[in-house]
Order: sequence, then structure tokens, then C-alpha cells
Amino acid sequence: MSLLSCPTIQAETLELLEWPRLCQHLATFAATKLGKIAAQCLPLPQRQSDSETLLAQTLEAYALEAKLGQLPFEGIQDIGEALAWAGRGGILKGNNLLYIATTLAAMRHIRRIIDAQEEETVAHLLTLVADLRTYPELERQIHHCIDDRGNVTDRASETLGQIRVKLKALRDDIYQTLQRLMQRQGNAIQEQVITQREGRFVIPVKASHKESIPGIVHDASSSGATLYIEPKAVLDRNNRLRQLQRQEQAEEERICQQLSAAVAEVQEDLEQLLAIATALDLAIARARYSYWIQGNVPRFIDPAQDTITLRQLRHPLLEWQHRQEQGSPTIPIDLHIQPHIRVVAITGPNTGGKTVTLKTLGLTVLMAKIGLFIPAREPVELPWVNAVLADIGDEQSIQQSLSTFSGHIRRIGRILTALDQLNHDSNNSSLVSSLVLLDEVGAGTDPSEGSALAIALLKTLADRAHLTIATTHFGELKALKYGDDRFENASVEFNEVTLSPTYRLLWGIPGRSNALAIAQRLGLDPSIVAAAQHHLTPGATTEVNTVIAGLEAQRRRQENKAQEAAQVLAQAEQLHREVSQKADRLKIWEQDLKHQQEKAIQTTLIQAKTDIAQVIRTLQQGTPTAQKAHKATADLDQLASKHLPSTASKANPKASMPKGFKPQVGDRVRVTNLGQVAEVITPPDASGELSVRFGLMKMTVSLKDIESLQGEKALMPEVKPKLDPKNPPATPPASPSSQPAIRTSHNTLDLRGSRVADAEIELDRAIAQADGPLWVIHGHGTGKLRRGIQEFLKQHPQVDRFEPADNHDGGTGVTIVHPK
Repeated sequence: MSLLSCPTIQAETLELLEWPRLCQHLATFAATKLGKIAAQCLPLPQRQSDSETLLAQTLEAYALEAKLGQLPFEGIQDIGEALAWAGRGGILKGNNLLYIATTLAAMRHIRRIIDAQEEETVAHLLTLVADLRTYPELERQIHHCIDDRGNVTDRASETLGQIRVKLKALRDDIYQTLQRLMQRQGNAIQEQVITQREGRFVIPVKASHKESIPGIVHDASSSGATLYIEPKAVLDRNNRLRQLQRQEQAEEERICQQLSAAVAEVQEDLEQLLAIATALDLAIARARYSYWIQGNVPRFIDPAQDTITLRQLRHPLLEWQHRQEQGSPTIPIDLHIQPHIRVVAITGPNTGGKTVTLKTLGLTVLMAKIGLFIPAREPVELPWVNAVLADIGDEQSIQQSLSTFSGHIRRIGRILTALDQLNHDSNNSSLVSSLVLLDEVGAGTDPSEGSALAIALLKTLADRAHLTIATTHFGELKALKYGDDRFENASVEFNEVTLSPTYRLLWGIPGRSNALAIAQRLGLDPSIVAAAQHHLTPGATTEVNTVIAGLEAQRRRQENKAQEAAQVLAQAEQLHREVSQKADRLKIWEQDLKHQQEKAIQTTLIQAKTDIAQVIRTLQQGTPTAQKAHKATADLDQLASKHLPSTASKANPKASMPKGFKPQVGDRVRVTNLGQVAEVITPPDASGELSVRFGLMKMTVSLKDIESLQGEKALMPEVKPKLDPKNPPATPPASPSSQPAIRTSHNTLDLRGSRVADAEIELDRAIAQADGPLWVIHGHGTGKLRRGIQEFLKQHPQVDRFEPADNHDGGTGVTIVHPK
């Protein structure tokens, strides 16, 4: 629905809301001259679908620049006039042709950037550039003929190149001739310089010596002491030079004419390219402005069914003034308007923010229509309206003559006419969505008549407009809510202690008169205040003010409780987040620890199985003897002490069971230090030893090293075992600390090629599992890995010392670590 039939009220409304000022702010975010011009005179969309498309473009541009940074609009020029001139058969100059080429190149680059994105993230921008044609062949043709300074190049045509070669040669000849002449006639020359007059080469000659150099005088100095003479010796050459220059100019014009004709052939496509560039620049400008103002995406709602929700809404012009011009901080307001409400009457003292509320709402609706984000908290839900009509008597925005009662009435009459036209032109039976903003309705005349007029006007607007917001001082308007559910009250809060407004908007509570209270606190004679109280209508006014004061107090209490509840909720949410984060970290740590333990156990098992298999293979080679059996037993005991720590048996909860197991010949028992199941082949002797067999191997074990398959420990004999002088017990293997350090594959850690951070993790695990020196191979390389490892070892609490290996063992490319 358009307002073309009533452009005057539309223009007045935009001016009253200071919409041109907001457009100027938006223009500062545009990247091109065309974008800035277009932003300053934005047309308002006539359909909701157009606004939704603009919002989608803004959102996609917002995300695109957040991902890639600012799009490169450099090179895009205002070539509209040049295209029109070429279309009329005119010859474009070199700089205009160059601007066309740079514009084509810039738009091709931008389109490539958009095409490279995922389609669903830039769907509307892709639609915008879908019909874009950039004519790379025309761009190449222009760059071939025009240089970066806008001049026609020598390679533009063979004829032009030959002419310029002749020109250069002729100029050089003229220069040499004049130089020789000045050297011969040095006394007659005023200054050793060659210059031009009217395109012909001349030399400065002293006036007193003009006869010494015959020729044509083209000019003289202001004092008359110097004459600029074209010597006869170069007259013919200057003539030929002028002829060649005219030929050069004609050839340049011919080349530019050809290029201009090529431009004219695709004029429509280039004009469309210029329109696309402007639309794209506007989308980027809207995104940048929305980011700067910290806005959120609005959602258009059905005003007949959904609630208008604008929380912490900030006036965009006041926000600009605060952030760009060091103005006062912007105080946000909350707007919650139910779908059945048609008229909202805002009351309260002057300078309390009533007019700012009207302007904020009007600008917000217009911003959403042109695709801008709204400076409010999510969710931002507001209706799309066909028309915003306003009568705001702000002296800062309108002339003083229009703030009188007659001026208000004339504008309100135009508003009613515009509403009638909108509703008449609509094909729907329901009201066309419109927003009417009235400031100080009914003011400027007798209070009783003004109040009656305001009531009648608001009731009429409730029938004709979808939503009307009106500010007033008339107390009678406060009662409309209680007789018609289409009306709602609101007020601007006033602090009676500080005698200043808080600029907060209170819904559902009408404002009360504070004139007498303010006058009394400002020191007015108490007798005058008392007399004023006496002249008030008894009962009604006092009672209403008392009720309003109670409502305000109750609202403040509820707001305080709501703030306290919000703080408690925020603390609970913060605590929940901290607990969740700690639980996640603990879970990750537990998984890492489990992984490390499993890896260490697997490594130990693999090594133990390998060593046991080696002992078994040794026994299987040749005829088994007692000496070999004892040797194998000693080896297995040493392996058990290495791979199975003594705590393994303690970790078994069944080890604490009552000891009552007596192994018999033929019983199957478990050898705890080997983790093997064996068969008893001899009963235990007095020293508590018995022979067992598993597989092909026989060995002698002690009762303390076996248990039943149910986990019961064997009973030890009470008497001390007698020593057999012929078969003394084997000497226990030396402790690791007493054995010399030998490098094997198990105590060598190869970290070559690793990052320092990864190497520290592997090294920490190896140190935790090491039972002796550890050889760490890091190589030489750049030395960064070696320095990182050694710095880590210096701070490791389980490392006693470290040193480089011997030369035959790797030298400085290997570090030997000695754990504590």
C-alpha cells in the first residue's frame, strides 16, 4: 500500500521522526559514492516480502563480512553519466573508460567471493548478483588502449604508435637545434631554458638582443625585459610538430570513439551492473550499521494475533550522539503491546521521555522496513506497517508555526485522510496495518475542549488505525482504558526525590500530576501550594493520585524482586556451568589416565610374554637338565620382579581370605608371580618348596608363590626349612640400581619429528613407567625439539638428572634421563 496519493504527510512524518538524519548515518557505512547517495534517499518498501528480502540480504552480508572481513569495493566508480553519454553517441574520455574497466573488474571480484561461499549462507546475495554481466573482453580492450592514468597507450593502434615515434624524433630535433642556438648566442639568452607558447617551442631572449636571434615573438615577460621568440630555424619543424599533434589527437579520438561504441552496445547491462553494485553496497552498509549499533534481527508478526515485543530498545539517533558525539548514555525502554490494543495513552511530566518514545518506535518500524537490525534485545518482534503517520510538535524538528493548535489540527486532518485512502484502496475488509504517533494530542487550546477533542480523536483512530501511540497531559484520557479494552495506559517515571525524570516507561500505570509536589520542593511559598490544593476538585483527583502512587510502589517492589530472582538464577546458572566444566575436565582426565594405564599394561604384558617365550625356547633346546631348570627359574623370578610388582598380589581382594589350602600332587594351582596355571607334581618339602609343571617346563616354586584357582593361599610350614649344603639356594638377582645401565628397545624413546607439546606427553608417560635410565632420541635438526625436551626435564619432579649420550650412542642427538 503506497502513500503516493498523500506525499505531503509522508514527507512530514519522515522529517518529524528525523529519518533523513538516520539515513545520513547509514551512508557513512557505504563503500562507494553511489551507495552513499542511495543511502541518503532510501525508498521505503511497499510490500512486506521486499522488507524480508532486504533483511535476509543484511543478515547474509553481516555473516559474510564477519567471516571474510570487509568486501573489496575499491575500483567501483559512478559511471552512470558516462554510460548515458556513450548511449547518446558521445565519445568518452580516457579516464571515464578507465573507470568503466575498474568497475567491471571490482564487480567480477566481488561476485567470485560470493560464488565461493556455501549456497545456503548467501542465497539472497547470489540472487542479487545472478544477472550480473561483467564483460571481461571489454575490460581487456579498455586496458589495452588506456593506461592507469587515463591516457591512450601507444599500443592502441599501429598508426598512433608511428605518429608518436615521429613526434618524439621531431621534438628531440627541435630541442637539439634550440640548445645549439642558445649556446652560440649565450649573451642574448635571458635564461638557458626551452619553453612553449601556444604549443610552439620558444626560447627566452633579452629584449635588448632580439635582433641577434631572428624569429617570431610569441610572448613577453611582465617587465618587458624578456621576449619569448620562436627562431626561424625551427619554424618549419614546429609546423610539422603541430600537424603530427593534430594527427595524434584525431587518432586518440578515433580509438576512444571505438571504445565508447563498445560501451554503448552493452549500456543496459552496465547500468544493471551499476544498480547491482549499489544494492550490494547498501546491503553491506546495512550490515555494518547493524553491527555498529549492536542490533538484532527483527521478526515481523501479525499485529492482530501476536504481541509487539521490544525490550531494552534504544533510540538510534541518541545512540549515535552518545557514541560518536560524546553525548549522554542512551536509556532503553521496553514496549509490550498486546494484539487487542489499538491506542496507548502515555502520560507523565514534561522532559520525561514521552516524545523520545514516539520517535524511537517510529524509527524502529522504518528501520525494519528497509532491512536494518533493531537496537534491542532478542527477540525483536514488531509488525510490518504500510504507513507511519506522525504529528510530533518537537521544536527541534519542526518550525514554530506548526507547533500551534491550528498546525496540529491541519496535520491530523491529513493523517485521517491518508488512513481513509489506505483503507479504501485495500482489497481486504480488515484494517490496513498503520502506525499513528501523536504528541500532546489536544494541546494548545482550552483544556476542557482539548480533552474532549482528544478523546473523540483517539476513539476515531481506534476504529481506523491499527495502532496509535499518543502522549497527553489530560487526566480524562487515563480513564479510557476502563471503558474500552482497546485502550492501554503507560507513563514515564518521575523521581520525586531528585525532581528529575528517570526516562523509564511504565506499562499499565497512568502518570500522575507532580506539579504541586515539584513546586513545593523547589521552594514555592507553602501558602500558594496549599491554596492550589484547595482549588483542586475535592476527592477525585486526590483519590486517583493515591491509587496511582500505590500502583507505582507495588510495581517497584515487583521489579526489585524480579531483579533479585534474576541474580539468583544467574548465580545458579554460573555454578551449573562451573560444575559441568569441572565434571567434563575430570572425565577427560580419567579417560586419559585409563588410556595411559592400559597402554602401560599392554606394553608390560607383551614384553613379559616375549621374555617368557625366550626362556621356554632356551629350555626346549637340547636335553633339559636340573642346571637349566634352575637357570630358567631364576630368569622367571627376575622377570616376575620386573613385570609384576609386589602390589599385584595385594590388589587381589582374595589374598586376605583365610589360609587353609594344602596343595596335593595332581592339583592345579596358580603361580602368582608368573600368572600361569600349573600342575603339582611333587608335594611340598620341609622348606615349603614343591615342583610344578606347565606345558613342557618343570620348575620348583615356593608355597608362598602359589594359590588355588579359587584364590586361597597355601599354608606355610611352621618349621624353618633346612639348608641343603649340596644344593644352596640361588642368589637373588641384583636390584636394578646395582646393575649397569644397558640401552635396550624398552628404555629407548624415539621422539624425532614430534612437536614439543606431543613430545612432552610421551616423555612424561615414559618417565612414569621407567625403572632405570631412559634414552631419549631427539636428533639435532634445528635444535628446537632438543631445547624443548631439556627445558621440560629441568622442571620435571621425577627426574634426578639428564645428560647427553656418548658419541658412539648418538652424542648430543640423544639425552639420557635418570629418574629419581
